Amino acid sequence: MATVSFTEMKHGTQEDYAILQEFEHKFNAKTAHRLFEQLERQGHESIEGYAISRLEHGLQSATRAWREGASDDWVVAALLHDIGDGLAPQNHDRMAAEIIRPFVSDEVTWVVEHHGAFQMIYYAHHLAGWNPNERDRYHGHAYYQTAVDFCERWDQNCFDPHYDSQPLAFFKPFLERVFSRKAYAPAVIKEGTISGLPVIR
Repeated sequence: MATVSFTEMKHGTQEDYAILQEFEHKFNAKTAHRLFEQLERQGHESIEGYAISRLEHGLQSATRAWREGASDDWVVAALLHDIGDGLAPQNHDRMAAEIIRPFVSDEVTWVVEHHGAFQMIYYAHHLAGWNPNERDRYHGHAYYQTAVDFCERWDQNCFDPHYDSQPLAFFKPFLERVFSRKAYAPAVIKEGTISGLPVIR
């Protein structure tokens, strides 16, 4: 396997960076696979005390989104919204948002990035010093209502050990489609566009 000639990046040559760029493309193409493996891990390494694993929580969230006719963006966001719990438990929402940011709409990223604050309306009144109205900081934001709806329909209600979730393998094509997109394509990001969640009929 070809390797670069440098030990300090500032001494790299054009040929070195051409080699790295080729390997980077190959590595990036396996992002969906690595995320799939991380989700599998959440089925074994999970926060204790809940009736279900973090994997099952994500599967319930994604299944509900899919059953309501959500786009690939939303299904993948629902699946991955808590993927940061293991490595970044204090800012898991921001970690998840950064993973999906280059490949989904601005609205979807914003909702994932802030869902932690919006979820507090359901439980923070039970914890001393916590503010259940934390989401009020974002009142008036273009995506505020979408975040409210996401938490109500696809997050706070996804802790049911009897819910009939789709298996993880079902969502692999969703991951592959989203993470094979060109990063930061304006037609995907749609900055400032408000679409909301699918209307329930």
